[in-house]
Amino acid sequence: MYSWNDPDDRVAIVQMNADLRHAQLDLLSAQCSTDRLRLRFSAEDLARYGEKDVLRKTIGAAVALGDYYLAIKNELSADWSTFGESQVQQAVRRVAGYLRGQRETFLASGVPLRPREKQVLEPFFSSALLDRIRTVELHGRRLPPPPFYLEARAVGINNLPELTHMASVTFEDVIVFNDLIIERSLFHGLVHAAQFQILGLERYTDLFVRAFLRTNAHFTVPLETHACALESKFVLNPEKHFSVEDQVRLWLREGRY
Repeated sequence: MYSWNDPDDRVAIVQMNADLRHAQLDLLSAQCSTDRLRLRFSAEDLARYGEKDVLRKTIGAAVALGDYYLAIKNELSADWSTFGESQVQQAVRRVAGYLRGQRETFLASGVPLRPREKQVLEPFFSSALLDRIRTVELHGRRLPPPPFYLEARAVGINNLPELTHMASVTFEDVIVFNDLIIERSLFHGLVHAAQFQILGLERYTDLFVRAFLRTNAHFTVPLETHACALESKFVLNPEKHFSVEDQVRLWLREGRY
């Protein structure tokens, strides 16, 4: 059992958290790859035509990872059900205030989508949404963690979204890229912009915070999994057009958020 009071253990704990952040990014990538399979092939098709050795190894790895992370989840000191409704609502207000403030900060330096970007994206998003969007490229600078992260960790809320390592972050209708704009990252950010537009800032934030407290993982929040799924669908076949806004409304009607 490690102890933060032991200097040698502190070094190990810092390294552990660095490795955990890398694992989170790798798992998110694996989830997006799996979503691409799920969108195109049924479980029956994969079982029948997939390479058996690859399938067995993939399933074995997924099961082992699931068991490992479930054991960790059971050890977590924070349980979303231990938070009272007033605490959850306070968290929602803090996150909503942060999103609103970041939008105001970056809006002045944001630029409209370029004609080429609009041409590629118009089959998937309404012109009204695309006209509103502003983008900001930080060119290697990174978004810092939100100021309330320290408070969240102090009460046992861990595994918070690492904004510093994300390709882009959407603040309502402003999409901020930690580096340069990549087409698939732009599409992903626009899915979140469509969610903001349809749900509104307050409802989006409420759904996100409650789902995160329930699942304790950013990439399992339905708002995020839907964005990954639609991004994968776009990357897999950009010539097969669909309406992102219609898909968001469908998930909303079906209560999947």
